[in-house]
Amino acid sequence: MPTSSARKIVILDRDGVINLDSDAYIKSPDEWVAIPGSLEAIARLTQAGYRVAVASNQSGIGRGLFDMAALNAMHAKMHRLAASAGGRIDAVFFCPHTAEDHCDCRKPQPGMLRMIAERFEIDPENTPVVGDSLRDLQAGAALGFRTHLVLTGKGEKTLAAGGLPEGTLVHDDLRAFALDFLAREAD
Repeated sequence: MPTSSARKIVILDRDGVINLDSDAYIKSPDEWVAIPGSLEAIARLTQAGYRVAVASNQSGIGRGLFDMAALNAMHAKMHRLAASAGGRIDAVFFCPHTAEDHCDCRKPQPGMLRMIAERFEIDPENTPVVGDSLRDLQAGAALGFRTHLVLTGKGEKTLAAGGLPEGTLVHDDLRAFALDFLAREAD
């Protein structure tokens, strides 16, 4: 299935890619702080005709560290700040489960990315998945998405540990990904 301009999409992990990550979890809008350049990267992608979807494990809900109201408030802040930078996030998909739930939507399982592919009617082979952890990349690779690692968040540790899916491209941050990706697409 050819990818039409309406189906051009980039899938981003949230914590460590768009916003600063924390081993203690991001639990409130006050703790949600954008990584420098990430909102501008989303704006560049949006202005180049790409839709942006976020795919994020949010086990803090399953662990009782925060509730849906707090998650919604974090996402409202993310949407507002992306818009103020000139960008748009078209959809946020998240898994509220813990690893003990053995669901199909928690990355590295591919269920959440499968839902995005179905919702947006996209071809994974033509769609990048950007993450900072191996599980982000494994979920994408399982369905044939093009995988991209950013070195923000857990990215440097992920790169050092090795075992990245074949063909994974590495970028300093989301801004560097956007610039490189858009330049490659223009060729």
